[in-house]
Amino acid sequence: MIVFDLRCGRGHVFEAWFASSAAFEDRRQRSFVRCPVCADTGIEKAVMAPNVAAKSNSRPAVTPETVKAALHALATAQQQALEGSRWVGKSFATEARAMHLGDQEQEAIHGQATLAEAKALVEEGVPVAPLPLPVLPPEQSN
Repeated sequence: MIVFDLRCGRGHVFEAWFASSAAFEDRRQRSFVRCPVCADTGIEKAVMAPNVAAKSNSRPAVTPETVKAALHALATAQQQALEGSRWVGKSFATEARAMHLGDQEQEAIHGQATLAEAKALVEEGVPVAPLPLPVLPPEQSN
């Protein structure tokens, strides 16, 4: 796998992983690579800075408290992003596809999809994004 810094036509920069450079080019040419901010498909590789490791004795230690704080911040940001989004559970793929095809009114939704369902949605051009942390169904939340 290889990670690329990508830039859309509107200047948004983001990272994405691909099996190879050829896989990136194939997906880009088929408009399967979209900007996560604006959904633009005019994607190009951005200039990447090399990852030069620091001396092993000068790297700051990552403490459990730092990790816990980062995960808490991520969970809080995800919760805020999901406000106003409707939980659709395991019918996520069906509802996302229906909205994409115009059979259902557009709205923000979140739910569960299998890997096969998620891949099919991406291949069909349905704009979806994985959540960084698992989301419990509303009836299981505390």
